[in-house]
Amino acid sequence: MTSPNLTRDLPTTLLELRDLSKVYQEGQQTRAVLSDVNAQILLGEFVVLLGPSGSGKSTLLNLISGIDVPSSGQVKFDSADLTSMSERNRTLFRRKNIGFVFQFFNLLPTLTVLENLRLPLELNGITGKIAQSRAADLLEAVGLADRGRSFPDRLSGGEQQRVAIARALVHDPTLVLADEPTGNLDADTGAQVMGLLDALVRQRGKTMVVVTHSADVVDLADRLFLMREGTLREVLKDEAASLSTISERVTGVMPS
Repeated sequence: MTSPNLTRDLPTTLLELRDLSKVYQEGQQTRAVLSDVNAQILLGEFVVLLGPSGSGKSTLLNLISGIDVPSSGQVKFDSADLTSMSERNRTLFRRKNIGFVFQFFNLLPTLTVLENLRLPLELNGITGKIAQSRAADLLEAVGLADRGRSFPDRLSGGEQQRVAIARALVHDPTLVLADEPTGNLDADTGAQVMGLLDALVRQRGKTMVVVTHSADVVDLADRLFLMREGTLREVLKDEAASLSTISERVTGVMPS
């Protein structure tokens, strides 16, 4: 009898943060933004990162994406070590493997919706009918199939964020990073947009890390992390749910 493959269903670690620290020099003084951050994020997980302003959340996203490099420690992305790459190689790696959703959409105003979606593909060498087809498919998936020729300023905030979600996914990245993706939207629109992002990411088997203050986003997460004063720790959902308000969660008032 053949022995079963006991490892085939084990979760795969996509992202590993090892002893990450980030220190900035400000005049004659140094400022530590991150201190010995460690975490593992699994393939297909939806992870939410909480923390008050100035706690290091954006810095951590910049290190995860390779936009910046740590003062010490490692960022391991699957089998790749981002911290050992040159700036050029990190840029090329990011273009292929990471999608971004920002609070303020960051759509290029001089390009149509379809052109905004085609740009990440063209940066990766995908052009012509293939790029057009993939961009059109994602627009349909976010419910904006009829807005491809529109310019961003003709869309509502919610519609622009839907386009931003499509742009983040159009080049088929492994990891999606979202920085306050509902922060510029009203509560109802934000909930709709976040539900769409969650559904599309899970359907496509992507991993997602979201920085947020929104309780609705927290409720969708597989795991929660709290960042406070440059340190990171995982927060169990039961622990987070025991707090009366989301503001308590993000300002770091956690049970000891």
